[in-house]
Amino acid sequence: METGSRESFTRLGTLGVEEEFYIVDDAARPVSGIDELVYGDADPPEPLAGRLDHELFKFTIETQTPLVEDPTAVDDHVTAVRDALVEHATDHGYGIAAAGLHPAARWRELDHAEKPRYRSQLDRIQYPQHRNTTAGLHVHVGVDDADEAVWVANELRWYLSPLLALSANSPFWNGFDTGLASARAKIFEALPNTGTPTRFADFETFEAFERRMVEHGSIEDRGELWYDVRPHTEHGTVEVRAPDGQADPDVVCAFVEFVHALVIDLAERYEDERTPSDAGSDVGDGGLRRELLDENKWRAIRRGHDASFVDRDGESVIDLAGAIDRECDRLGVDGVRDLLDRESGAERQRRIHETGGLDELCRSLLV
Repeated sequence: METGSRESFTRLGTLGVEEEFYIVDDAARPVSGIDELVYGDADPPEPLAGRLDHELFKFTIETQTPLVEDPTAVDDHVTAVRDALVEHATDHGYGIAAAGLHPAARWRELDHAEKPRYRSQLDRIQYPQHRNTTAGLHVHVGVDDADEAVWVANELRWYLSPLLALSANSPFWNGFDTGLASARAKIFEALPNTGTPTRFADFETFEAFERRMVEHGSIEDRGELWYDVRPHTEHGTVEVRAPDGQADPDVVCAFVEFVHALVIDLAERYEDERTPSDAGSDVGDGGLRRELLDENKWRAIRRGHDASFVDRDGESVIDLAGAIDRECDRLGVDGVRDLLDRESGAERQRRIHETGGLDELCRSLLV
């Protein structure tokens, strides 16, 4: 039974970045290239060795940075991994693209991976997994106490919707404009064990849930708890999984900086701000119910940069710029604030599609 343990949580502030990409041909269209890139005779260049895997479809691939000890060096690690992936793909005649969804990916026409883990998921989950052509950005931040990690994950839930809105980069799916800013998030949450999790009282409660899900056959291992935020009981981290995939590494690094700052801030507040009322309650974040957290996520999915959110007090409403400015001022970071002044990923995709068509849009997503 694959679950993690309390002993995994030993270090605060380390970082790991996972990115999901699309393998494409010379026209930047999806192509089944996993066999050569993941299982081929030629090992990938450093720092990809041992950190390259595939996802559900044969045109999706995932990278992992090494453990990042110094947060100020995360941009070097992200860039090095991306450069190595592009070099590896080019050597085999492929390109690499990034977005929350590839706009030209028609899931009925694409091959699923043969890995037993994914074949089992396809058999168990059926339609929602068969169409899951999504790609996201996952940020791990080390936490040095298991109960603290669960509390931090609870408190992070409100921030997930602004993060998603700011990252929204998937308006097109299966060849058409969905009218959403992040169709990836809506498609992905059709899977079981996704979306906004409940508030867990402590690590013992979360660990019991994780173990029960495996024992009852709901999941095969702890990695199939695909919530937007989770304590990662193997790596000893809090993992944020909300953002869409991105072609621009500077955008990725801005999100990593922000998530890291949030986790460190919450970890430092843990002893003073946790209360007995946290235990067993799904009403946190200043009294905001999970149903309102779900409403905020829908607003992010639909509107992206134009979204507004029910604030942490459960009464007032704050727009994306207000939320990001407030947190950047409080945390002393600026990367995500700079993204507010840029064209959003969803807006950019629609503009390119309107002026240059699908061919130009696909080329614009190359890494």
